[in-house]
Amino acid sequence: MRDRTIIRRTFLAGAGGATVIALALEPVIRWALRDRDYDLGMLQLTLAYNTGVGFSVGARQPVWLLVAVTAALTVALLIYGWRSAGKVPVITTGGLALMSGGAGANVIDRALDGRVTDYFHTGWWPTFNLADAFLSVGVVLVIIGAVWEERHSAPATRTGLDTGR
Repeated sequence: MRDRTIIRRTFLAGAGGATVIALALEPVIRWALRDRDYDLGMLQLTLAYNTGVGFSVGARQPVWLLVAVTAALTVALLIYGWRSAGKVPVITTGGLALMSGGAGANVIDRALDGRVTDYFHTGWWPTFNLADAFLSVGVVLVIIGAVWEERHSAPATRTGLDTGR
């Protein structure tokens, strides 16, 4: 039980840390990009604002509705991460922490002024921010954890232990 408590605390620390890092970077980025863009080759730093959610979906919806829905989904994700911590591979818990932190940062950012600040631009993908990157990396880690768990918890019939008698 003690190990599970440690994993749960680590999950919360990871989610909180991701939220703080993403939110702390935003004012710095807004200041640095207030009057110019930076071309880093495959990645450009350019200031943009998204009044919707992913891919600008819901941009015409009332801010309160977007904040309420995304906050509810974030809380559900946090609860799931907390409850599954110690029962799923550690990589899955880490992915859920990053997803929760990224989602939380975007909820707070949107709640402050009705929009999310974006600044990473590739030219072939919608402009995004660090919180979105945390969400995306978290999803990849959860998928890796699911594959890992599937491969390492094969049913007895796959291992040859089930003789059918």
